[in-house]
Amino acid sequence: MRNLITISAPSGTGKTTLCRALQKKNPELRFSVSCTTRAKRDYEVEGFDYYFITREQFREKIKAGEFAEYETVHGEYYGTLKAALREAIEHQSVLLLEVDVRGALSIKKLFPDFCMGIFILPPGIEDLKKRLHHRGTDSPERIKTRLQRFQMEMEYKDHFDYHVINDDVERAVQELLTIIQQETKGVNYVT
Repeated sequence: MRNLITISAPSGTGKTTLCRALQKKNPELRFSVSCTTRAKRDYEVEGFDYYFITREQFREKIKAGEFAEYETVHGEYYGTLKAALREAIEHQSVLLLEVDVRGALSIKKLFPDFCMGIFILPPGIEDLKKRLHHRGTDSPERIKTRLQRFQMEMEYKDHFDYHVINDDVERAVQELLTIIQQETKGVNYVT
């Protein structure tokens, strides 16, 4: 039973928007809350969007082996705690994980019988550039870094079980819900 569902995408593709829309459509879906060292954005909520921790705290968790995966993305650490994954497996509940492409592959390697990956694609590179510029959260230098990372992230797409193009949020959410329902028949949505 594959109840750990990773959702990955190049930066700016809209995976966070899709994940929030999924949660609105089906509030019973649980989302994994990752740890990060990056600064909290004004609209984010501690313990809901991320656990915002210091670099020292993050490094302590690495040393203690608490992460199923962790990655440095754009100079900041992000990581998924093993405890959350084990709890979902034990309770047979569906857990959605919005993670970096390498993180998704690490989770799949650790829990191959329980993990299924979905890769979100932008309609095209020009659309991605527009999204990154219009969302207003990144400097021009950071946008350039994200676009450079895009090529690396796209090289991983064939390692995922499903690909969903985010050309229309509502359509993409419906496609994601269909995939999740097909893959998780008989699985509890809450613990």
